[in-house]
Amino acid sequence: MPLDTTPLNSLGLAKKPSETRVVVAMSGGVDSSVVAARLAEEGYDVVGVTLQLYDHGAALAKKGACCAGRDIHDARRVAETMGFPHYVLDYENTFREAVIDEFADSYLAGATPVPCIRCNERVKFRDLLETARDLDADCMATGHYIQRQAGPHGAELHRAADPRRDQSYFLFSTTQEQLDFLRFPLGHLESKAETRALAERYGLSVADKPDSQDICFVPNGDYASVIEKLRPGAADPGEIVHADGRVLGRHEGVLHYTIGQRRGLGIGGLAEPLYVVKLDVPERRVIVGPKEMLATRRVPVAEINWLGDAPFTSRAEWHLAVKVRSTRPPREAVIRPLSDTEAEVELVTPEEGVSPGQACVFYDPDSTRIFGGGWIRRS
Repeated sequence: MPLDTTPLNSLGLAKKPSETRVVVAMSGGVDSSVVAARLAEEGYDVVGVTLQLYDHGAALAKKGACCAGRDIHDARRVAETMGFPHYVLDYENTFREAVIDEFADSYLAGATPVPCIRCNERVKFRDLLETARDLDADCMATGHYIQRQAGPHGAELHRAADPRRDQSYFLFSTTQEQLDFLRFPLGHLESKAETRALAERYGLSVADKPDSQDICFVPNGDYASVIEKLRPGAADPGEIVHADGRVLGRHEGVLHYTIGQRRGLGIGGLAEPLYVVKLDVPERRVIVGPKEMLATRRVPVAEINWLGDAPFTSRAEWHLAVKVRSTRPPREAVIRPLSDTEAEVELVTPEEGVSPGQACVFYDPDSTRIFGGGWIRRS
């Protein structure tokens, strides 16, 4: 039987671009638009798909968010400009059940959830990816800033070339099976300016469109007002209590506070600066204390998605670097597996403001590779 001598195309597949169908997840922003335009220019069989996620871009949508009404229009215009088909899929119910409802419930339970990760995990990289397979696509491409590299044991996930744009924290839950099917054509770019220059070259109307900010369904970053709409009556008042037991004041709902918060506590006139160190949801109490009480060394992690070559439980300890918040750099840590999906993470240097509901993402300290991660649980 003769060997297949077809060279790999730019997406790593042994097919001509014209014979390679690529579903591009188009949010309506400049990043995914450039991915679609670039692949279309290279001759790929591009199919653009945009998800309508909430209220047809109305009730909870905001200007500058992804998957809102304006963004669907922008994605359609890009498809028309570059001459490839574009479809809009109604995922409103799926998005509400898989992302928004959990966000509200987690917040009310005193956690600090990251719905963008759940959206990638449960909607874009699960349901949309299955739709791509149903369309007989060879792969699915997105505009995320992260790299997929071929390794000796299969596809590996690596940080973006531009550390300012790197989205690895939000994509840690990408499974190995999904990674085999996904492509991230922008991950190697050195800056966002390169992406916008490409958009201008292709004549795309979104070349100067601002980046989306915050959570797409949370206007102006006001989590509390959205949760009050989703869960009427959730803002029950209670006490603000010092860690030593002193009652310092009253609050209008635990949902207005997050671990590590200092400003807006409503307890002025005290000599020492105080921070939210714990949220006691059952008792409706906000516990405050000095900054040193925020320092955490041991972090329980669950729902782990492991992307290492060897099984997670094949070692008693993994010496890696971890991120416990999206805005912080990876820090040295020891990860001790408790099961295939649970571990205790010991931070070499204690971190402040570690909060249940945030992600703990695992990094190779000696390269750009990502080994997955999990969700921070209560101690």
